[in-house]
Amino acid sequence: MENRDGRDPREPLDELRRRGILHVDMDAFFVGVEERERPELRGRMVIVGFPADRSVVLSASYEARAFGVRSAMPMSAALRLCPHAIVVEPRHSLYYSVSRELMALLGEFTDLVEPLSVDEAFLDVSGAVRRLGAPEAIAASIKRAVRSRLGLTASVGVASTKFVAKIASTRSKPNGLLVIRPEDTVPFLHSLPVGALWGIGGKTAEVLARLGIHTVADLAHTPDSTLQRALGAPGLHAKALSWGLDDRRVTPQREEKSIGAEETFASDVAEDEVLRRELLRLAHRIAGRMRSAGVQAGTVALKLRYADFSTLSRSRALTIPTDSAHVLYEEGTRLLANLGARPQSVRLIGLRGEKLSRGGGAVQLSLERRDDNWRTAEQTLDAVTARFGHSSLKPASLLDESGERRRPPGPSAAPPAPGGPSASFG
Repeated sequence: MENRDGRDPREPLDELRRRGILHVDMDAFFVGVEERERPELRGRMVIVGFPADRSVVLSASYEARAFGVRSAMPMSAALRLCPHAIVVEPRHSLYYSVSRELMALLGEFTDLVEPLSVDEAFLDVSGAVRRLGAPEAIAASIKRAVRSRLGLTASVGVASTKFVAKIASTRSKPNGLLVIRPEDTVPFLHSLPVGALWGIGGKTAEVLARLGIHTVADLAHTPDSTLQRALGAPGLHAKALSWGLDDRRVTPQREEKSIGAEETFASDVAEDEVLRRELLRLAHRIAGRMRSAGVQAGTVALKLRYADFSTLSRSRALTIPTDSAHVLYEEGTRLLANLGARPQSVRLIGLRGEKLSRGGGAVQLSLERRDDNWRTAEQTLDAVTARFGHSSLKPASLLDESGERRRPPGPSAAPPAPGGPSASFG
């Protein structure tokens, strides 16, 4: 295999030698933030997620991961593996706030920061070498700053390409630092199983295994024609990666295009009241995330998945962008009502704000004071939720007669932090 200019990809490339790419990945980020706020959780089996059977794990402590618990695993499966785990409901507003602190911290080392999610980013530190030292020294400084200023830990991979830097950070977890120098890139990659390559999932790995390809080295030495027959064009891309070829640049600050949330019910739901109540909870969750990110939605979208797994979505454009849960909820319930009679019960419901724009623009005005009251109430909700969690303050319609939050049946959630207030607004 050769590059288009005829160079052998196995030869070290001067251009790549000059590049210093870091991949910074926080360790069990949601759990780490919860442990920072509640030190009594440290060293324990902790799962962040909603404790309904059909919900999924958002994050798990390394103590829980030792039992096989993984992110995106159904909560019911996670609790079978780790029945004594403490389940903590997520506080997305708090996580987004800490994420902003993290990205600001990374920006102090280089302007070339490309966030991938709330808890990971690529950095190109090539231009900071004279000021801050070698890339590995910069990576060590970042780890110390994350620990001292955020009270969290991060794993960092250092390489000459984004792809290898990300693999390195994964291999160094938790709280590690792995440097892959340009001359060591190919030997490092060829020591890995083929599934380490981007785009090689379980099914693709099975196809390759039938061809006798089990490692990255096996794939690297497989003829192009064989890979193209088996995988098509992605096979040639995987082969380029197997030789460490990845010329993508670090692209600073990609804007989110939408913010949403969804809930899979413990049992299928037919009642409108239950669906509307869940839409209210989702509206407050995503509105808080919007306000935390400083964005507003120009479109509201509703998603339903029925008992037979068929899925539909409907959306509605807003006259003026919003970050108000009250508006999101009203639009969501309107979309739900417009569907008419549903053919079967609902397994999953989701709400999403789309066509995001930066806040600070026009605000819809009304002669009724209740609009201002809602805005003030939601800002209060943000402040209290960030400190005490979602169980502390909520709309009154999410409370039952005993003052407890209505939820589908499932394992009990961990109690809120000691001293947290309980209040409602409605």
